Amino acid sequence: MLVIPAVDIREGRCVRLLQGRPDQQTVYSDNPVAAAHSWQDQGARFLHVVDLDGAFAGEPKNLDVIKEITGVLKIPVQVGGGIRTLDTIDKLLNLGVHRVILGTVAINNPRLVGEACRRFGADKIVVGIDSKDGKVAVEGWAATVEKKAGELAREMVDQGVRRVVYTNTSLDGTLSGVDVESTVELARETGLQVIASGGVSSVEDIKRLKAAGVANIEGVILGKSLYSGAIRLSEALAVAEG
Repeated sequence: MLVIPAVDIREGRCVRLLQGRPDQQTVYSDNPVAAAHSWQDQGARFLHVVDLDGAFAGEPKNLDVIKEITGVLKIPVQVGGGIRTLDTIDKLLNLGVHRVILGTVAINNPRLVGEACRRFGADKIVVGIDSKDGKVAVEGWAATVEKKAGELAREMVDQGVRRVVYTNTSLDGTLSGVDVESTVELARETGLQVIASGGVSSVEDIKRLKAAGVANIEGVILGKSLYSGAIRLSEALAVAEG
């Protein structure tokens, strides 16, 4: 199982938001590039980058920082946040991004997701499915739609998607434990490769995901748990890869 550190960028800094709320922000570094490099140096094999400004604005706002991150790292990087056009996907891939994460556009324009899979390859496209009170959250989690995570996931399978990042937004940034039950259910129901996200508080969460025995739960994203020191990356890697 992959352990994927997160670098969330807002106003040029590396931050974490509580449940995605912009008024509940903790700044962990003034240098997202240095933070990204640090996780690589500590053994990370993949990195998760979120352009928070882009997520709220509906278009990427930190392309220069993202370009610098991909330029200095040797490990692959996946990027999300405000990616809603084929041109934007193309631009990010040309910056050295390994794969892009599509969120709001999967609801508003699912056919674009299918076209992206065909044009760039399904291995380059990830759909971010964010659940809030049982409904799919969009627009930087500022709104929800009348659709459940499983329903959206099945629609994405029809569009050629192979991989999703699943987040229970009520847990994100809370260190209250990952939503293993919903993650397992989504993976089993859809057959998609699923990356778990949100609420990871200790290596016990990673053990619980592994113990579920679902082969297509391929990774887990760690954010606040790493930055706060609740989990050491070396420890998480040992559990996930052991």
